[in-house]
Amino acid sequence: MPYSRIVTQLRSAGCVFAEEEARLLLAEAPGPLQLAENVLRRIGGAPLEYILGWAEFEGRRIVVEAGVFVPRRRTGLLVHEAVALLTADAVPPAPAVVDLCCGSGAVGAAILHRLPGVELHAADVDPAAVACARRNVEPLGGKVHEGDLFHALPPGLRGQVQLVAVNAPYVPTDAIRTMPPEARLYEPALSLDGGPDGLDFHRRLAAEAPEWLAPGGNLLIETSRRQAAGTAAILAAGGFAVRTVRSEELDGTAVVGTVTGCAGT
Repeated sequence: MPYSRIVTQLRSAGCVFAEEEARLLLAEAPGPLQLAENVLRRIGGAPLEYILGWAEFEGRRIVVEAGVFVPRRRTGLLVHEAVALLTADAVPPAPAVVDLCCGSGAVGAAILHRLPGVELHAADVDPAAVACARRNVEPLGGKVHEGDLFHALPPGLRGQVQLVAVNAPYVPTDAIRTMPPEARLYEPALSLDGGPDGLDFHRRLAAEAPEWLAPGGNLLIETSRRQAAGTAAILAAGGFAVRTVRSEELDGTAVVGTVTGCAGT
């Protein structure tokens, strides 16, 4: 199947980046029959990442299996901010870092790639995500756990974690129906639904994180520009010193909550 024909078919199906997707489909298919099948799947709405078996994130290929949340480019802001915080002068050597609601483990893998000396733990409640994250994180030296938020982590981490990076679900329940079909129809609802205002998980994180964070530790949460004030207010009410970070380049927003005093002990 020629490149031009694939581009035409993808563009007719509404693929905004038809040329780039056509090149990837051509490069990754082992033969013409698989290529034709992959093009049909993409035209039918299947996420490109599921077809390829990987997603590009922070310059690396992350294994992504069907039914697992696809890492977004904007989530790179969590990685950039985490690396900046973990390389500050006051951070102890080999700090404990947690990638919570890890999905494919993209954030944890990116942090480990840049800072191989950290003790990285990733966790998710979804068994499919955990299996996928293990393929991305464990070869780099990290550990992956299955369970609900902090309940998944080894008890010995209580009060010892220097940084928790979280891309928890933050889409308001009623807004899920307005999401692109690739997300709404293919990604698991539990990776999207953040409750009525999208902030249910942020409330839980603010309540539970202080028990796990070391003094001066940071809770780093991805949020939306519209919800940032709500996320910040939740962390502030939980006793964190709060600041909001924004990347126009990545179209990403995050709120950083820093433990003050002895809140983490």
